[in-house]
Amino acid sequence: MAVVPEIQNFTINFGPQHPAAHGVLRLVLEMDGEVIQSADPHIGLLHRATEKLAETKPFNQSIGYMDRLDYVSMMCNEHGYVLAIEKLLGIEPPERAQYVRVMFDEITRILNHLMWLGTHALDVGAMTVFLYCFREREDLMDCYEAVSGTRMHATYYRPGGVFRDLPERMPKFQPSQYRSEKDLKRLNTARSGSLLDFIEDFTDRFPACVDDYETLLTDNRIWKQRTVNIGVVTPERAKQLGFSGPMLRGSGIIWDLRKMQPYEVYDRMDFDIPIGTNGDCYDRYLVRVEELRQSTRIIKQCVDWLRDNPGPVILDDHKITPPARIEMKDDMESLIHHFKLFTEGYCVPEGEAYAAVEHPKGEFGVYLISDGANKPYRVKIRAPGFAHLASMNEMVVGHMLADVVAVIGTQDIVFGEIDR
Repeated sequence: MAVVPEIQNFTINFGPQHPAAHGVLRLVLEMDGEVIQSADPHIGLLHRATEKLAETKPFNQSIGYMDRLDYVSMMCNEHGYVLAIEKLLGIEPPERAQYVRVMFDEITRILNHLMWLGTHALDVGAMTVFLYCFREREDLMDCYEAVSGTRMHATYYRPGGVFRDLPERMPKFQPSQYRSEKDLKRLNTARSGSLLDFIEDFTDRFPACVDDYETLLTDNRIWKQRTVNIGVVTPERAKQLGFSGPMLRGSGIIWDLRKMQPYEVYDRMDFDIPIGTNGDCYDRYLVRVEELRQSTRIIKQCVDWLRDNPGPVILDDHKITPPARIEMKDDMESLIHHFKLFTEGYCVPEGEAYAAVEHPKGEFGVYLISDGANKPYRVKIRAPGFAHLASMNEMVVGHMLADVVAVIGTQDIVFGEIDR
């Protein structure tokens, strides 16, 4: 008579330093052998009190905190905050600024999805995709640097527009002992013109790169074995859990704030909303990959419009926006405006406003209450990742330990916005 070994239930800690935890996520997993009985996410290890800090500073000094929330979708975070301030002030940025914002929102979406695709594939076991994605990310990081001077935490959006217009020339690679003359020439080919020329060149060659990612993954049988029917969420349940963005659209629900509640100039853009059918990890992968293509379409339309329509990119009201540097040096009134603006900011009328943007991860909302002072009375951030993480338990129960990694990947979690 064969003796059946008794498998004992045990508790395992996943994270917070695990490379596949995508930040400081600590999961306490109840295991029955290799099968998960329950998953309890422990969060708060990255809590930086962003909302409380924003309540202690003038409105225009908290824009930089927004970049550091979801530190992969920097400008989209700023956008939500800046829109809320503009609602309270009752102002609208110039048309050119709105196009610049939409273009950079979509550049940010591509940046986010490339990071997601590379790390998700790496977590599941595919190495090459990671290297490909970061190759393209590098170009877009250079666009961030060209407009704001920094590659990540841009602080580029301002109430009333954007910090400055798009540069007329793109920074070039410099000669180096590690680079041949031939390599230097090739690297600088697309950089000989303006930033718009560089972005246009990117949109021309990027769809072929997306085809490469799909060649490696979409019909790859190992990829499908690891993602098909893993972490299935029904459309009804996705709505109940407060999903948004690709997590919601992966379950087959057509909901995109850019179409349903258009802001800036999204109502003039021609693009499609991809949706899934099964609500599993594979569908969410397909939705995000298609979003890469749709974002490229939107960027192309913005580039064409921006080429033909020069103009101001920030309001000329110096009670809200700083005067030009040269004016500030020459004109006493401008110097006073500059000094007042950067020391005490501006007072925002009493009231409350909620502004939401279609962030790469879902609905990113900022709720502001003003009591008429120069700093917000209350700031509440609605981070998309928080609602997604709440579903971790029901998405992984019954799956294997290795599937936890695939589910964390498909949720596209970044802890800056969850812990805040």
